[in-house]
Order: sequence, then structure tokens, then C-alpha cells
Amino acid sequence: MIVLKFGGSSVGTPESMHRVLEIVRKSFQKNNKVIVVLSALKGITNQLLEAASQANQGNETYLSAIEKITAKHIGFIRETIQIQHQSSLLTKIKEMCNEIEDICKGVFLVKELTPHSKDRISSYGEIMSTLIFSEVMTENGMENLWVDSTQLIKTNSDFGKAIVDMQQTKSNIEKILQKDRPRCFIFQGFIGSDQHGRRTTFGRGGSDYTASILGAIAEAEAIEIWTDVSGMMTADPTLVKNARVISDISYEEALELSHFGAKVLYPQTVSPALQKHIPVLIKNTFEPEHPGTKIQQKELVNGSPIRGISCMKGIALITLEGSGMIGSPGVSKKLFEALAAEKINVILISQSSSEYSICACIEEHLATNAKTVTDAAFAMEISIGQVKPLQVETELSIIALVGNNMKRRPGTSGKMFSTLGRNGINVRAIAQGSSERNISAVISDKDVGKAVNVLHEEFFEDTYKQVNLYICGTGNVGKKLVGQVKAQQQFLKEKMRIQLRVSGMANSRKQLFTEGGIDLESWQADMKDAQAMHLKAFIEKIKTDNKRNSVFVDMTASEDVASVYPQLLEKSISIIACNKIACSSSYKYYEQLKNLAYRYNAYFLFETNVGAGLPVLGTLNDLLRSGDEVLKIEAVLSGTLNFIFNNYNGEKSFSEVVRQAAKEGYTEPDPRLDLSGVDVMRKILILARESGYSLELSDIQNQSFMPEECLNCDLKDLYPVLEKHEDHFYSLIKGAQERGNKLKYVAEFNNGKAVTGLKEIDSTHDFYHLYGKDNIVAFYTKRYPEQPLVIKGAGAGAAVTASGVFADILRAVRL
Repeated sequence: MIVLKFGGSSVGTPESMHRVLEIVRKSFQKNNKVIVVLSALKGITNQLLEAASQANQGNETYLSAIEKITAKHIGFIRETIQIQHQSSLLTKIKEMCNEIEDICKGVFLVKELTPHSKDRISSYGEIMSTLIFSEVMTENGMENLWVDSTQLIKTNSDFGKAIVDMQQTKSNIEKILQKDRPRCFIFQGFIGSDQHGRRTTFGRGGSDYTASILGAIAEAEAIEIWTDVSGMMTADPTLVKNARVISDISYEEALELSHFGAKVLYPQTVSPALQKHIPVLIKNTFEPEHPGTKIQQKELVNGSPIRGISCMKGIALITLEGSGMIGSPGVSKKLFEALAAEKINVILISQSSSEYSICACIEEHLATNAKTVTDAAFAMEISIGQVKPLQVETELSIIALVGNNMKRRPGTSGKMFSTLGRNGINVRAIAQGSSERNISAVISDKDVGKAVNVLHEEFFEDTYKQVNLYICGTGNVGKKLVGQVKAQQQFLKEKMRIQLRVSGMANSRKQLFTEGGIDLESWQADMKDAQAMHLKAFIEKIKTDNKRNSVFVDMTASEDVASVYPQLLEKSISIIACNKIACSSSYKYYEQLKNLAYRYNAYFLFETNVGAGLPVLGTLNDLLRSGDEVLKIEAVLSGTLNFIFNNYNGEKSFSEVVRQAAKEGYTEPDPRLDLSGVDVMRKILILARESGYSLELSDIQNQSFMPEECLNCDLKDLYPVLEKHEDHFYSLIKGAQERGNKLKYVAEFNNGKAVTGLKEIDSTHDFYHLYGKDNIVAFYTKRYPEQPLVIKGAGAGAAVTASGVFADILRAVRL
């Protein structure tokens, strides 16, 4: 014998009911007897309860709701059953709908919907669906017996959550199943009756429980739960796109997952099957050949320690604490007795080893009642200060890792909590049983989607790690970065298991967000049609999106953008800064950003602040972390100025060479930042700070070679003003040439002091043979006291700068 249970989605349309018929037909061919358990037609239970609610509120719209229910069933009959066989069934359905109307009318008149009335109204959905299916089977030559579950399945009188009297139910059902014919028995799921014959229900999803009870009593070979998904999933597929079907799972694991929100299975389902060691299969009505999930006694010990991830929303965390609890027996007993008396179910318990506090999770809608009864139970202790009034936190969820393989396998919980921590997900409470089968954590509702995804990525996905980029700034360097990301996406996915997705993009005019990622082929056209840029709104959107592995990339030179870094770091969003302003502003702000990154498990990386794509800061940090100490730094840090003085020889004017540098993308948007030496000052300041010194920009002595008029003029007048001072610039280069020297803008840091300025470099100096736009940095350290560690290469240009930013992005997501 086999038990087949079909949910509402499986009988949602006449077409899907015929699918069910074919599945039952195939079971006939393989089994001697078949028990079919049916739910109400899709949506009917909700409609029945809504009609009851409308009647309770004195709203006559309950009548039209019942008319829709009647029409749906009549339409179903007319589409599934031949006209000559419809009459008697139509009469039965209409009589039942009239009964529903009569009950609702009573509710309407007295303005009271009792639990008994609610159960009676909701029971009609299963009765009507099974009557229709029984006739469909008969018409297709499949002999069957329609069985009234309310006559056989006996329960207590706890309406809405009735408990089955297994002994009496077993006796009733065995009498029916002993018959040789028919081979098929059709039962309603979800419903039974108490000792007075009043209809009861097992709660939503109780049809699974009905199937399990019948399977256990009949000692069936298997219980098949047919639904609209292909089995239990490693996570909720509405939250995790890469969730996959669990092929095999133990009874205990299935029980844990269903308890914590795996909606494909009703939690009580597993218990009767477990007691009789009957396999339970979760199958897809719309993909019947898929093997689905098999729940069985066998414990699987191979593969991942985690079988699945589940979550339960709508949770409140209640906390009782006080010094009077320490060493006082019976406090927990008193708390839970008070809750039990009000039928408040406790989902999770956590207590500190100091006994100072105990917390528990309950359904959120019960929180107010829980506080009232608990404060009343501990009124005396509260009045004398031994215990504080019950604290209630709402808008929380429970997320649970489930798996038998966690037993005696160190590191699973550490991996779980470090993954949550890296993504800025705060854990409010933790619980783990001694069986080591479940690790549960209480988190904020708003973090559920991110939490499930990062844990699934960590424990299940061997394909890729998804990274969400938010790029601010789409100028020369920003465009190059987007191009590099696009070019490398496939390589990163195949070779490094990283899926880079640009989830948001902004410039000074527009901002663009696209769920699923911005199209990097058409992003420039899409930006033209995007909404206006408002920095506050852009940052708020990133924060509320709350996506996993989020990285903010600042490709601007904006002080406003640099000012929002703390908001992002506090949300555990890593920052990659091409923008030098944050790291060269006040030391207090620089230190704040470093501390926030550390505190919130985010990364604040800014390699391109010094030397564009050169590994200057990375090398410096490696030296310091390995115990070295910086004694002195000499550097040419402006690729722009090096390009200018390498190309300026008097044949072209200084103004023309600067214009050429700007045209080739080597200067800042305002070239005066380069020409004034301020950009070099910022870079040496950052090097000094990264070396461990608390310097401010004002501490750096800058020996400028620029006439004041050139620095103070409007940007639009810069090039004419430079032409005006051509004699000054030529005198500088001419003097150096006459002495066989070259001009380099050099930054020096020594003994805690920094100086920048134009220097003549003779042919014996390491900096003499520095060509084009190259930078050079010489680190004199305790390990390199005489012969410095030298880093040299291109220090300007959109492509190399973008590559440095790209390297920081990959560093942040792989660390």
C-alpha cells in the first residue's frame, strides 16, 4: 500500500487535477492499494476563512465571497466531468455551499466567530475537492471509495490545532482498509472530529499530517507528498536563486527544517512516519519524473555537514533578567509555566551561564500577551528589584542550519557566525542542542535575505561567490573599470568562483540601480535615462538593498562622497577608494574609517591613492606587518608632473604640455591639484600615516614652483595664464639642463617630517632615469637601510588606475 497526498496547488485547475489522476493511475499499476489524501482546491481555504472573517465583521460581502467559492467548484465540475454525470455532484456541492452560507449568516448575526465555527467553515474545502476527484476517478474507470475523514479521524476539541486520538483513529481506519475492494480510498486532509462529532482541523498544512497518520496506521510502503516543487530545498528558493533539491534527508533533519519554516512539509508530518520507519517522498505534481526528496531513517554521513538552511519570520525575543535569578531554582519553570498557561509556544530558548538572564523566542503576535502574563507572574520580584520587567524585541527572525553531519565536526558554528559577521549581520541570540543537529540564530527581519544567501553560498555553492558592486563615478577611470569588470567576468567566474555584478552606478548627474545587475553592454545608454543623482538617496538605497558581499567603489574626487564612508562601513559594506580625500583629510577621520572597517568586518582599501596601479601601499603594509620599520621614504609620486617635466624642454610651451597631459588622462579633473603639489602632499601624507605616523596635511612643507596667479585663477583661464608665465617655467628647465640635471617633483618623509617640491636630479640618482608618467617609491627601512626597496612603474593613466581599483575589489572579496 502507498499513500499519495496532493496539496492545493496540485488541484488548482482542472488540468492539474488530470495530472493528479495520471499519477494515481500509475500508482495503481505498482501497488495493491492506494490511499489518496487531497487538500482543498487552490485558494479555497483562504477564501472560506476570508468569508467567515467578513461575516464576523458584519460585512455582507461574505455572500459574494461564497458565491465565488460556489462558482469555482461548479466550473471545476463542468470542466472535469461529463455532463451526464454532473447532476448529483452539483447538487451536493450546492448543498454544502448553502451550509457554508447558513453558518456564515449565523456568524454575521451574532458577530462572533468561534474556533469551532471557523473549523467547520474551513473543513468544506477538502470535502468538496475530494467529492469532485472521486467522481473524476470513477468516470475514468478507477474504482474508489470516498471516505469521510471526520467520521474516522478522532481528535480532542482543541479547534484549529486538534490533537489526534491515535488509538481510536487507528481502530476506525483499520476497519475500512481491511476491505478487499475498492483498491483506492480517498480521504480529506486537514480535518477530523472530536468525541461530540464536531469538525476539527489540524492547522494549516495539516493534510500532510493526515497522510502520515494514514500511512503509519496502514503500515504503507511509502508516503508521497505531491506539491508544486521538486522536493525539499537547501534554502527557500524565493530567497536563494541557487537553492537546490535535497535528494535524501533523515527524519530528524526534515523535522528540524520543517519546524523552522521549510514550507514544503508540515512539521508534524514526520512524526508518525518516523515511528513506523516509513519513507516519505516529496514530489512535484508538475514534474512527476523528478526523483524529489526522500525522507528516511538512514543517516547520510557524506558531503556537506549542512543539509539545509531554514528561516522563520515574525519572531519576538523576550528576555527576563535580574540579579535575583542567580542561583534561584524554579525561575525558568515559573516563566515557562506562565507562558504555557496562555498557550504561548516557545520556539527557542537561550540562557547565559551566569544565570543572570534567560531569553526565548515566541511568535510576534503573542508578545504583548507574553509580557503581561510574565510581569504578573514575577510582580513581587519586579517590585523589589530582583527581576526586571520582561523585555520584548520584535521584527526578528530565526535562521537555522540543519544537518546530522554537524555532529563531532568542529568549525561549523564558527563558519556560520564568521560568515554572518563579515556581512554585518548582528546575532541577537544563539541556540544549539546537544544533538548538534541544529544551530539557530536570531537576527533582524531585514537581514534574512542576506543571511540565507551568504550561508547558502558558504555551505552549498561550489560555483561562485556573488559580489555586488556599487560604482560612484563614471569618468575616464570609472569607464575603464567597468570595461575591465565586463572583460573579466567570465574568467573570474570560471577560475576564481567570483560572480561580479554591478548592482548600482552613479555619477554627478544620474544614478542607476538594476535588480539582477546592470547590463555592462548598455550601461552608458541606460545611465542617460536613469533618475537624477542624489547622494543621500543613492547611499540609502545601497543600505536598504542590504545585499550580500556589497562593495562601494568611489571613483570620484568628491569630498561629499568621501563623507558618507562611515554610513557604509557601519553596514559592513566594504569601500574601495580611488578618491584620496578621505585618507588625506583629518587624521581623526582617517582613523575613524580604519576603526569602523575593523569593527564591522568590512574592508577599506585605497591602493590607488598612491601610485595608481603600483603595489605601493600593499608592499608597505607587508613590510610593517612582518615587523619592519620605515626610516625614510623618497618618492616621485606624480605621474602627471613626471610626464610634464619629461616632455617639457622648451620646444613646446609649458601650457601645451599640461594640456597634452590632461588630454591623455594623466591629470586630475582640475590640473592645478597636480601642478600645485597638493596631490603629491596627499600621497606622502597617506604613506606617512600608513607607516604609523599621525600627520596632518598642514604638517607637510610644500615647496611649490607655480606662480600664485596660476593657482588662484579660474579653471577656464588656466591655460592662458600658464602661457603668460612661460618664461618662469622655461627658466626652471633651462637651468637644470645647463647643469646636466633633470627636474623631478620629489616627496620625502624622514624623521616624522614630510617635504614636497621640485628638485634637480643628477645622473647618479635613482630618479634620474624615470621616464614618461612613471612613479618611483624608495622605502628605507631597518631591513633596507642603505639599498632601499624600490617600486617603479606607471603612476598615472585611466587604465592602470582602474586596474589598481579592480585589484582592491578582488582583494576585498577574497580576504
